[in-house]
Amino acid sequence: MKTGIEWNPERNIDNIEKELADIRSLGYECVDFQCFCHTENMFFDGSVRDMNKLLRRVRIAAANAGIEISQTHGPWRWPPQDSTQEERDERFEKMVRSLAGTAEVGCADMVIHPIMPFGDNQNPDPDRFMALNREFFGRLIAEAEKYGVVVDFENMPMPALTLATPKQILDFVKEFESPFFRVCLDTGHCAVLKVDPGEAVRMTGRQYLRVLHVHDNNGVGDFHWLPETGVIDWDNFSRALHDIGFNGTFSLETNVKAAGLSPVQLREKQEQLAATAKKLAN
Repeated sequence: MKTGIEWNPERNIDNIEKELADIRSLGYECVDFQCFCHTENMFFDGSVRDMNKLLRRVRIAAANAGIEISQTHGPWRWPPQDSTQEERDERFEKMVRSLAGTAEVGCADMVIHPIMPFGDNQNPDPDRFMALNREFFGRLIAEAEKYGVVVDFENMPMPALTLATPKQILDFVKEFESPFFRVCLDTGHCAVLKVDPGEAVRMTGRQYLRVLHVHDNNGVGDFHWLPETGVIDWDNFSRALHDIGFNGTFSLETNVKAAGLSPVQLREKQEQLAATAKKLAN
């Protein structure tokens, strides 16, 4: 199983090549390209031509570094802004643009969250919630097929939502019977909802489990801690991946915080994290 880690070059756009080479030097084979994640950023502010030019640079730099871009993350806003048709239309347009960008950067998977028309912590009309999500994702899957990109639907750490638990996400994905709609399993989001990630892996199975977001927490908040620093049973999670024959990427959605560390200390901790990922993946 390959290992990967989240990466957003937007914060240091002049050093794309160096950052990818550094990631590879730690032993990772893949990155989770997170530049489409928010609806307001440089990838949506400029022209499509400018965005594609930058994405081609990223694709070439990744190939030269021996790095695969194994997933991207589709756009959303925080707090959620999906209550009006205008907001949903804007998000849809940017998701389609992100699908095109995902294909341009040479990646086959884009992770996305549910539509949240009532916010993240309430759901006064579950039927409308589901109807809006069915309509939205039905259209998005059709666009994804045009670009040859799989949309991976992510479980959420928000118990009020009708689409939050791994089972709810899996059942929703199965409704569409499309090879371009699969599951992203987020370990930290599982822990917040008191779901064992290993059991979620076994329930989802190899046919539907396409992408991972790997991180830890205290079982209460979605803190994106490093693996083995919180409440998750990592031995069971690792066994479960092998039990189902998962052949995707063990992709960390977390990283070492540089604050208070010398360059030497930072590198040591980054190496330790990479070694932990390798251990859990293999």
